Amino acid sequence: MLFKTYCAACIGIDAVTVTVEVDISNGIGIHLVGLPDSAVRESLLRVITALTSYGFRIPGRRLVVNLAPADIRKEGSSFDLAIAVGILAVSEQIEAPRCGDYLIMGELALDGQIRPFNGALPAAIHAKDSGFKGCIFPEICAREAADIDGISVYGVSRLSEVIDILAGNTDMSHLLVRPGPGAEAKPVYVNDFKDVKGQLVAKRGLEIAAAGGHNIILVGSPGSGKSMMAACLPSILPPMTRAESVETSKIYSISGNSRGRTGLMRERPFRSPHHSASIPSLIGGGAMASPGEISLSHNGVLYLDEIAQFPRSALDALRQPLEDRKVTISRARYKVSFPASFMLAASMNPCPCGHYGDENGRCTCSKQQIISYMNRLSGPVLDRLDLHIWVRSLTAAELLGGEGAKGRREEESSEAIAARVSAARAIQETRFEGEGIFCNAMMKERHLRRWCPLSEECRETLEKIIDTMGLSARAYSRILKVARTIADLEGRPDILPAHLMEAASFRALDRRNIADL
Repeated sequence: MLFKTYCAACIGIDAVTVTVEVDISNGIGIHLVGLPDSAVRESLLRVITALTSYGFRIPGRRLVVNLAPADIRKEGSSFDLAIAVGILAVSEQIEAPRCGDYLIMGELALDGQIRPFNGALPAAIHAKDSGFKGCIFPEICAREAADIDGISVYGVSRLSEVIDILAGNTDMSHLLVRPGPGAEAKPVYVNDFKDVKGQLVAKRGLEIAAAGGHNIILVGSPGSGKSMMAACLPSILPPMTRAESVETSKIYSISGNSRGRTGLMRERPFRSPHHSASIPSLIGGGAMASPGEISLSHNGVLYLDEIAQFPRSALDALRQPLEDRKVTISRARYKVSFPASFMLAASMNPCPCGHYGDENGRCTCSKQQIISYMNRLSGPVLDRLDLHIWVRSLTAAELLGGEGAKGRREEESSEAIAARVSAARAIQETRFEGEGIFCNAMMKERHLRRWCPLSEECRETLEKIIDTMGLSARAYSRILKVARTIADLEGRPDILPAHLMEAASFRALDRRNIADL
């Protein structure tokens, strides 16, 4: 006799259906096949103990449990619940006529309680796309999938609730999980640019970066406000679209970072790993192909504070994802791809002591020490940073100007800056409709030829810039993209020489500039 239940396995950020086939026949023993890992192989002992504690019997016959398709490696403990239901149904201890309508996933505790698992959101989306009527998940996991329309998601905590749902004899609608009342609320940001005093040039650069999705680095002395301004960056980015929200939430779901969250993510991620982070933690990988920091920053900001302290090998590993906006992880046991379309924001001191460029002349470093410190960033990494901004230290008057100080300038709020950024992004959204890209930073060469035509005056200006600064071909294209964004912020259809000059002014760390320190 054969009985089938259904669950799912995640490959990258997408799920595939796993059919749990349970066969009972004459003989003795319980066998689990279908390329399971150690956690899945241990599930049989967990399932048997949980069923026994609930008063069910274990058939004294030969049971074969197959996880199909057999060529996909099964990892984790999320298959426990589907295996348990299959054993009970094939041994005719329960009736489950509706079992084929549901995707059933969850880890079983020894007392029959159901524990959460990673990847509930992509599993629910896959269930909807595959025509299942609903999902039966642990209660915490069900809350993750609350915003998915067109499918019923049950949140259960005990095995008995699962049995009642599958039997269909009892109204179990009270277990259906629905979106919370604040599901569509705007995200609230703790950091706001109105709290940042002065630093007009840096704020302008961050506004341009947000408007075009450009990578940016802030260089300045300790305490000049680099980290605070970078933390304010998400508050001026445009709201996530539903597609962006779903894709970002899927990444957090499979990584286990969305436990306890109700519905989809609304706030753009802001990740700030420590400079001791390893390459796998940044890029992704590990024993179970987990997404790294660059994927957890998808559709948001990856902030590397004191970027010069990161291992050079880790920074060089970012080069390809910054270009491709995805990362492919190849290991002996798997090969998966994760999206990694993020804004890279970085900050660093200008020298070992941190005070080079201060007006008070506190720097004690030699020219060679300064150049050696700045050269910790390789040329290819610098080329991929669109804007280089020198952040000066605040004067005492700027720092201590009290609330009632005469002539005190009111700082602009993130809300006001965000309005300009959203207007520029709306222009780009219209411009790139059907192109598969969404902002100026994503433009390729063919887009530059089409959307960044230059007048004769602009060509002469750009030629002087390139010759004077000794720019690479990649830096040249970055200047064009940034100039296009500046024009969008002004609502101008064409790039002007002034836009090119401003874009070039944000290339403070190009190699010739470093050599002239």
